Amino acid sequence: MGGTLRTIWLIGLLSALMAAIGFAVAAYFQWDPILGTVVFLVIAAVFNIVTLFAGDKIVLKAYKAKIVTPEEAPRLHRIIDHLCLRSGIPKPKIAVIPTENPNAFATGRSPKHATVAATVGILGILNDEELEGVMAHELAHVQNRDMLVMTTAATIAGAISFAARAFFWGSLFGGGNRDGGGNLMVALLLMITAPIAAMLVQLSISRTREYKADATGAKITGKPWALANALRRIEAGNQAMPLRDGNPAHSSLFISNPFRGGAMAGLFATHPPMEKRIERLERMAP
Repeated sequence: MGGTLRTIWLIGLLSALMAAIGFAVAAYFQWDPILGTVVFLVIAAVFNIVTLFAGDKIVLKAYKAKIVTPEEAPRLHRIIDHLCLRSGIPKPKIAVIPTENPNAFATGRSPKHATVAATVGILGILNDEELEGVMAHELAHVQNRDMLVMTTAATIAGAISFAARAFFWGSLFGGGNRDGGGNLMVALLLMITAPIAAMLVQLSISRTREYKADATGAKITGKPWALANALRRIEAGNQAMPLRDGNPAHSSLFISNPFRGGAMAGLFATHPPMEKRIERLERMAP
């Protein structure tokens, strides 16, 4: 409940930040501030709807994921059949991604329109109990409707970036109640800081959802230690074989970030530190 309330609060914060920027942009350029705010909200809603209904297909295609039958992937189907029976979650479509990077993700707008994908790499390095823990984590994302939450957060964050850029370029090329260089500096500061603030809030939501999926998945299997062991293997595999092809913007979808970051990777991490996730799971073990 605490994680859910925190997520709601963070999405509310993003919405308030986006609305405030839209209001400021409209007022600065002598538009109707209320109308300007509503326009930004409508733009965000349109992008959100498009992403919800087509986003899963886009992501699966981006990673060449293939929907597999029980005959093509009997082990994966058997494990997910068992987990769905235990949890009461509708069975999702199952896909395999042709990469040696050990990872998995879930996508789809609802439990009835979900797909769970596993890489060839993760199928090769995990035993059945560990793979069961990973698949339970992904089904937890489906059950908790995390794709809906993250899509909403990403859309609002994108709207904030759009508003901040509109404010800056409008200030640079004319219009509004400008007083020269002072307002231009304010616009530049807003263009830089607002998207960063939005991204940090978005990442915080992503990290919150990962902790919740770990806990929910461990409860489904009753084997938190199995997921902890799987996360250790996945982290080692990610370091040895990071994903070369793909979009880092998708990193929050995966159970572990498949892309390796630089010096600022910790600050802008889409996932909690792996050692903390493992520590929490080990505390759940009987």
